[in-house]
Amino acid sequence: MNMTFLDRIHWIAVVVAALAYFVLGALWYSKILFAPKWVAYTKVDMNDPNGKKGFGAIMFGSFIFMFITCIAIATLVAKFKMSGCWNGMKLGTLTGFCFGVSAISISYLYEKRPLGLHLINGGYTLIGNIIAAAIIAGWKF
Repeated sequence: MNMTFLDRIHWIAVVVAALAYFVLGALWYSKILFAPKWVAYTKVDMNDPNGKKGFGAIMFGSFIFMFITCIAIATLVAKFKMSGCWNGMKLGTLTGFCFGVSAISISYLYEKRPLGLHLINGGYTLIGNIIAAAIIAGWKF
């Protein structure tokens, strides 16, 4: 398999996109937006000291998965020679919905999770992919 397209990945754009995705999560799951509903759906006790154990590792792990997602998006951008924020937004919609939201949906159907939780987490994944892909495709070398 020809992997020369990996040379066209702009790694700074990937890091910036992953950071933007991470910042979106901080806002998305804050009290300003969806934290109260998310807590109600998941029944996470935010006052439980044991619930906060390993939180740093969870945050680091989530960033790593966002970084991996951004690498995959950058790979598609490079492979298909895409450019421009608008094209990135279209790609982000495709990857966010077809891979992210669909994977969440499959799990949530079997787990019989509430629709509201599905919309919160699926919405975050979709918007995160759109932002990341717009940054990566729109980044000028």
